[in-house]
Amino acid sequence: MRPERVVVVAGTGTEVGKTWVADHLARCLLTAGHAVSARKPVQSFDPADAGPTDAEILGAATGESPHDVCPAARWYPWPMAPPMAAAALGSVAPIMADLVAELDAGWGAEPARVGLVETAGGVRSPLAMDGDSAALVAGIGPDLVVLVADAGLGAINAVRLAAGALAGSRVIVHLNRHRSEVDLHRRNALWLREVDALSVTTTVDGLAGAVLALLAG
Repeated sequence: MRPERVVVVAGTGTEVGKTWVADHLARCLLTAGHAVSARKPVQSFDPADAGPTDAEILGAATGESPHDVCPAARWYPWPMAPPMAAAALGSVAPIMADLVAELDAGWGAEPARVGLVETAGGVRSPLAMDGDSAALVAGIGPDLVVLVADAGLGAINAVRLAAGALAGSRVIVHLNRHRSEVDLHRRNALWLREVDALSVTTTVDGLAGAVLALLAG
C-alpha cells in the first residue's frame, strides 16, 4: 500500500550524496516516530566495490531487506546507467512503466507514514530505456522531491537545470557538504533562495524539519 507521503530523493548528478542524504533523512524521520520505507526502483553498481550497495544502505537505515528496497531483478552489477548496464550484461533493460508498476506494488501491506524513493544518477540520467528520474517523478506523483546538489562551484547551474526538469513538482534543494565558513557555499545558498526563489536546506536536520512540516500540513 502506498505510504501516506512519498518523498523522492533525486540529484543533480552522480556522487552528489543522494544515498547519504536519504539514509540520514530516514533515520531522522524514524527518530521522530514516523514509520519509513525506502525504495530504489533500480540500481547499477561496481561489483568490485567493497562497500554496500545503495539498497543495502537504505535497508539498514529502515530495517528492510535490500531486496525489498530494490527488487533483485533490478540489481545490475555494472557501473553504468541502469539501462546501459542491463545491455552490457545481456539483460533486458527496464522500461519506465515497469519500474513505476513495481514500485506501486512493492510498498507492502502495511502503509508507512513516509516512503523515500531514491533515484540513480542525475535527474536526466536514464533509469530505463524510455525515461529518466524526471519521468519517474511524473509517473509516481510524489508529495515532495528533494534535489540533492553539491554546495560548491557549479551548484547554481546544476540546480537550475535539474529543477527545470522537475517543473510541476514541489522541490526542496538540499546543498550537500555545505560548510557555513565557505563563502561560495553561503553565496550559492543565498542566490538560490533569493534570486531563484527556491526552498534550500544545508543540513540534514534542516531538511528533516522541512519534511516533518510537510507531514504536519
